[in-house]
Amino acid sequence: MRIHCKVVVIAVCLGVFLLLYFLGGNAADDPLLKEVVEEEEEEDSKSSPSSLGLGRDVAAKFARKSPAGVGVRAEEPLRGRKEGKAINRGASVNAKSKPRSYVARAVVKRTRAEEVMHLAVVACGNRLDETLAMVKSALLFSLKKIRFHIFAEDPLAPQFKERLDQWPRSVSAKFQYSIYPITFSVGNADEWKKLFKPCAAQRLFLPVILKDVDSLLYVDTDVLFLRPMDDIWSLLKSFNSTQLAAMAPEHEVPKIGWYSRFARHPFYGVTGVNSGVMLMNLTRIRSTLFKNSMIPSGLSWEDLLHPLYQKYKNHITWGDQDLLNIIFHYNPECLFIFPCQWNYRPDHCMYGSNCKGAEEEGVSILHGNRGVYHDDKQPAFKVVYDAIRDFPFEDNMFQSLFYPIQTKFLDTVNTLCGRIPQVFLKQIEKTMKKVFEEKVVRHVRPHK
Repeated sequence: MRIHCKVVVIAVCLGVFLLLYFLGGNAADDPLLKEVVEEEEEEDSKSSPSSLGLGRDVAAKFARKSPAGVGVRAEEPLRGRKEGKAINRGASVNAKSKPRSYVARAVVKRTRAEEVMHLAVVACGNRLDETLAMVKSALLFSLKKIRFHIFAEDPLAPQFKERLDQWPRSVSAKFQYSIYPITFSVGNADEWKKLFKPCAAQRLFLPVILKDVDSLLYVDTDVLFLRPMDDIWSLLKSFNSTQLAAMAPEHEVPKIGWYSRFARHPFYGVTGVNSGVMLMNLTRIRSTLFKNSMIPSGLSWEDLLHPLYQKYKNHITWGDQDLLNIIFHYNPECLFIFPCQWNYRPDHCMYGSNCKGAEEEGVSILHGNRGVYHDDKQPAFKVVYDAIRDFPFEDNMFQSLFYPIQTKFLDTVNTLCGRIPQVFLKQIEKTMKKVFEEKVVRHVRPHK
């Protein structure tokens, strides 16, 4: 009896299996399924926007098909394919809405304004060649376009225009420039002009004159960029909500710093700040009321300058830099301090190396104050200045700029500032490699 039951069960199972097998075989032979498979194969071979319409037609055919088993089995693969194409193609999913979205994105991309960096310099007297060397150094290494704001005495203005307009088109495409006369909006112009060095006080009035400029980098004429200006420009993003300007300390060691030993007026921090390289958010400067020692309420930047000068003019030595130190002494929350390699001066090496950032990363911005570009007191500075001044724009930078600097530096290793060559050479070598990669390597495409 047991054997008989087992035989019956096996027979029933076999019958069910055969029934399912024949049903499946008939479904596979169904002409609609064959049509779907053929259309899907054709869809794979033609990657075109119209293929999604074909998928919708096939889905409609399945919806009209009466056998439930066939419709359910084919629905899942089709839905998966439709979803996959919606993710990969984007603009082809909906013929009415998606193409419009695609066009809108393209228009936004084409009309997006290119970011331009703004750099200001003030030149008077015999500073023409020195200023042009600074401008050249900024253009050699920077990536974004630069707008130069050149404030110059009347005799220098046509000379700047003549020299700048002679530069190659490949270079002139990277910058724009404006030349302004020397002007002071408050006080006695002759008195301002003679403060410290000729025209140096002009920098104090930049927020007032350049009303349409949001942010600006000011540098002295004796500054040279050894890395892209883009890098110091990016420090604007590091400002907190109260900071509106950035400078480097006047000295790294208080016991040998000038302000900490000799100043007869308030100054910022422990050693004061040096204004030869000054990054500014002009919009914030124009909208801030600055605390001061003259009246209980704050004063705007323009209203503060003249009374501040009148109060301290008999106590200041370094002119406009001293006035900036006084302003930020009373408003320390407004100042961002960047490290010494962004304003590297002879003081960082002539009393022993005291700029650790330059020792580790190399000099980013070289500031040749004390006239070191034009005498033999610190030849390490002069080597760099002469090489950049004499470099022809379209020559190979490694052959005609870096190697001459490297070679001539051998003659300076016995001097106070030349004994650590990597301080001067590390960053400029790194920068040249980066420029080479940007201009050459990125444009090389492998052959397919």
